[in-house]
Amino acid sequence: MIKRTFDIIFSIIGIIILSPILLFIYLMLKTTGSAFYRGRRVGKNGKIFKIWKFRTMVENAEKIGGPSTAGDDPRLTDIGKWLKRRKLDEISQLFNVLKGEMSFVGPRPEVKQYVDLMTEEERKMILSVRPGITDWASIWDFREEEALRGKPDPEKYYLEHIRPMKVKLQVLYAQKRSFITDLKIILETIWRVIN
Repeated sequence: MIKRTFDIIFSIIGIIILSPILLFIYLMLKTTGSAFYRGRRVGKNGKIFKIWKFRTMVENAEKIGGPSTAGDDPRLTDIGKWLKRRKLDEISQLFNVLKGEMSFVGPRPEVKQYVDLMTEEERKMILSVRPGITDWASIWDFREEEALRGKPDPEKYYLEHIRPMKVKLQVLYAQKRSFITDLKIILETIWRVIN
């Protein structure tokens, strides 16, 4: 209950404070097509929801390539590269937090094909909590697009070298979660973004 109250209050505050930035990004993207990407993600208890992300790729990018995005992915637009580098494509997820589909802290919501790769135990643990904007895995893999840059097969590299650790950290969060842990993760994330 404390966590949900925190999410509601601070998502409203965040939307109000960041509204000039949200509007600026929206208008900037609208000149090139749709401003938002509404990808389907698996949420708490396996419920599917549509995530709010500012569009960083060409239209219908999911039909051209896989879910993993390298820093040199040809599907990224110039504006998209700029937004991704600064993590600004994620701030529209404050609307998902306000709706209760996401939290500030929790395992990052995955596409169904990645959830299907989890073991039954991993799925049970990770999907027992509301997905979040940030978590230990997000901090550990803060510059994922750079780790994938230049790889001949970014999707294969992600599945073999990045995803296993992310899943372990997501399970660990689900097992050890607490309000104090959430505050630590939020502060660490803010520090990473600023630096």
